[in-house]
Amino acid sequence: ESFIDVRLKLFGTQRNNPNAAALSQLSPWIRFGHLSAQRVALQVKHAGKNASESTSAFIEELVVRRELTDNFCFYNKKYDSVEGAYEWAKKTLKDHCTDKRPYIYTRQQLEKAKTHDKLWNAAQYQMVTEGKMHGFLRMYWAKKILEWTTSPEEALSIALYLNDRYELDGQDPNGFVGCMWSICGIHDQG
Repeated sequence: ESFIDVRLKLFGTQRNNPNAAALSQLSPWIRFGHLSAQRVALQVKHAGKNASESTSAFIEELVVRRELTDNFCFYNKKYDSVEGAYEWAKKTLKDHCTDKRPYIYTRQQLEKAKTHDKLWNAAQYQMVTEGKMHGFLRMYWAKKILEWTTSPEEALSIALYLNDRYELDGQDPNGFVGCMWSICGIHDQG
């Protein structure tokens, strides 16, 4: 109800702004079965008539993207591996595997938010302390792990480990695909 009453009207234009309170904050509740995605969709559609742009954007994320992640994990047996990426992505990752990296961090340094990047450290710290990180920041977070590790395989392994250990919605198709999207280009274009 608080999402529909307060934040839904902002969702369409502000959902990618980590400083705006525009997200539903429902992922953990849906993840653990306390709330049905179908029920959320129906309530948002019914109550969000005055916020049609936000309503359609939210339904697209809640239903379409959720189905994409479920299908990806169900039909791709390598959903948690670089080997599960598209050929163009594997080629691009391989082509850039030997690029010079000014910073290399271990899993332990990343887990403890001990990098040179204050924004990344804040995002990691928020995830560890609150169990949640803004989705837009989670993309930045995972892309930086790729930049700061020695291989795409190591980056994906670390991102999945941290996501599954600290995110309230970890070990979920959305988490797997979020990391695979940011590191391996899943559901993206070359």
